Amino acid sequence: GPAQTAPPHPPDAQQPVKHQLKATPATVHWGHLQADLEPRLQVRSGDHVEIETFSGGRADLSGDLSIVAPAHRDIIENVMPMDGPHILTGPIAVEGAQPGDCLEVRIETIRLGADWGYNLIRPGRGTLPDEFHQPRQNTFPIDRSRSITRLPWGIDVPLRPFFGVLATAPPPEWGRVSSVPPREFGGNIDNKELIAGSSLFLPVFTEGALFSAGDGHAVQGDGEMDVTALETCMNGRFQLILHPGRTLDAPRALTPTHLITMGFDPDLDEAARQASHRMLDWLTALTGWSREQAYIFSSLACDIRITQLVNQNKGVHAMVRRDLLSLSEPILP
Repeated sequence: GPAQTAPPHPPDAQQPVKHQLKATPATVHWGHLQADLEPRLQVRSGDHVEIETFSGGRADLSGDLSIVAPAHRDIIENVMPMDGPHILTGPIAVEGAQPGDCLEVRIETIRLGADWGYNLIRPGRGTLPDEFHQPRQNTFPIDRSRSITRLPWGIDVPLRPFFGVLATAPPPEWGRVSSVPPREFGGNIDNKELIAGSSLFLPVFTEGALFSAGDGHAVQGDGEMDVTALETCMNGRFQLILHPGRTLDAPRALTPTHLITMGFDPDLDEAARQASHRMLDWLTALTGWSREQAYIFSSLACDIRITQLVNQNKGVHAMVRRDLLSLSEPILP
């Protein structure tokens, strides 16, 4: 389908415009990312976009479509999944974005979009692939007013919603890629630290950047042990800000409390090495410290955490508290 027409911009080009992108069969791509997808919306740097996302196909929900919204059902019945399980809304083109730029995705608000979430055990997958031999699908209630989910064996788990997939388009020469492994363009990062109030900085590999979002998680532990979180529908408001010529080799993030660098690799040690290396790069650029000083500081004050272990490329993120650095705003990657 054609890109949605943006409202006219006011004479002051700096005035951000507010857009909305609903999830429909014409505005989603299911399970894959690629540089030649047609943009569903075009925005200018600084604009805000309210994005609707849905999670769950027929098999994920054990065939029970009675719980899904009509628009979600419309997608399930009319869009073919390709390569992966994630229903992604977008892509959104950012005017003027070019390869070598950086796209800042400011996560302004996150709202749960359903009163249910699902979790799957997939035999042969997850952190214990040889222990669980029966596929298992569970749908759990979400109490949005109390921000909890109740597990049937009597425990309430507090919710901490975030988007599992936030991505620019991959480099054009990669062609169509699965939405499952996180890579240089972001994608299925599954980093639970990316709560409302955070900024995710993504490399731009193609004209327009082509940002997509999806894979709502109501709550997830670091590691995402059984291969899924509490997967659910989610709405978010994002501000998309272009940083021309600021080249990154991988996503970085700024949360309300921390600086975060990331590494992705099938080998967990290599992912940890990447995240650590990138944290030293960022610290030295921000502070003027020597690399040795940054290394010593990080050994005392940087936490290395496993993001997830279950998406082909394992994820590791390095976290440093912002308040230790006394840096003036804004902090850029």
